[in-house]
Amino acid sequence: MIARSRMAVLRWTVVVPVLSVVVLALTWGRSLPVAVVVVVALFLATAVLAAVHHAEVVAHRVGEPFGSLVLAVSVTVIEVALILTLTADGGPKSAGLARDTVFAAVMITCNGILGLCLLVGALRRRVAVFHPEGTGAALGSVATVATLSLVLPTFTTSAPGPRFSTTQLAFAALASLVLYGLFVATQTVRHRDYFLPVTSTGRVITDDEHSEPPTTRAALFSLALLGVALIAVVGLAKVEAPTIEHGVAVAGLPSSFVGVVIALLVLLPETIAAVRAAARDRVQTSLNLALGSAMASIGLTIPAVAVASFWMPGPLVLGLGATHMVLLAITVAVGTLTVVPGRATPLQGGLHLALLAAYIVLAISP
Repeated sequence: MIARSRMAVLRWTVVVPVLSVVVLALTWGRSLPVAVVVVVALFLATAVLAAVHHAEVVAHRVGEPFGSLVLAVSVTVIEVALILTLTADGGPKSAGLARDTVFAAVMITCNGILGLCLLVGALRRRVAVFHPEGTGAALGSVATVATLSLVLPTFTTSAPGPRFSTTQLAFAALASLVLYGLFVATQTVRHRDYFLPVTSTGRVITDDEHSEPPTTRAALFSLALLGVALIAVVGLAKVEAPTIEHGVAVAGLPSSFVGVVIALLVLLPETIAAVRAAARDRVQTSLNLALGSAMASIGLTIPAVAVASFWMPGPLVLGLGATHMVLLAITVAVGTLTVVPGRATPLQGGLHLALLAAYIVLAISP
């Protein structure tokens, strides 16, 4: 029975990326009826799940914390593709789409994924245990890059509105990229031990006790399918772009809510992976996924949209409003108090989930 289930999963994860590319070829550049749009959405969702599955296979092969990095970068590639796709088609209304999506990703990862994983880990072992050194470094990196990229544009005066001038935007993009590279080097090379999971007794887990890692051949096969799945996701997102924006408009929601939809779409599979890790007493792995995704979202998305802004129509608005800056400040403050002890109770998880709920409510009703 177990072998049969594994074969079913294998077939599903192999077939879906290929079929998604076929669906992309059949629907690209065409006006689609509602039924076909629904089918495309289903293939988009399953392609995202397949992409994350193959990222996890590769991650299992290379081990922690490299595994979390592979998954975070894969998800960020999807996010950047969706942002650039919708920005290219959205006109002036999409000027703040990159800002809205990146900030949504920060709120979802630093409050939603982090809070949910702490809650699951603490309910399982009474307290969730992790490395404060590694988690604190990740949170500090997210706070720094978020402030440089999303808060400062609101207060600069060289360009009208909450925007950077060309020089300032180049600095923000370069700083984001350099700090992300430094973060990756710290996580994977110089201080790798700070990002390895620990048990509730403080013992470092250096291997996966639940299953053998895949072979090199299997990992390379998953890497190839990961590329196919990402191509399908990017293309199908382009096909679905008008429907996403139309649905938000019909629901009477602010146009900025499109960014929340994008972030929820690309981070849902990663949320599942993080919660599964927390349930296996790998809370540090969960936090690596959450904060690593937040860091990748800013550190890679901001440089990408900065380069793309030279040929895309309309201005690039990055500055947050007062409400969102307050939410970011509270998130950093609560996150700091959560991380410093290296141990968290269900209360800390609940605090972060409450902040996410506040963000969602304010996104719907500003």
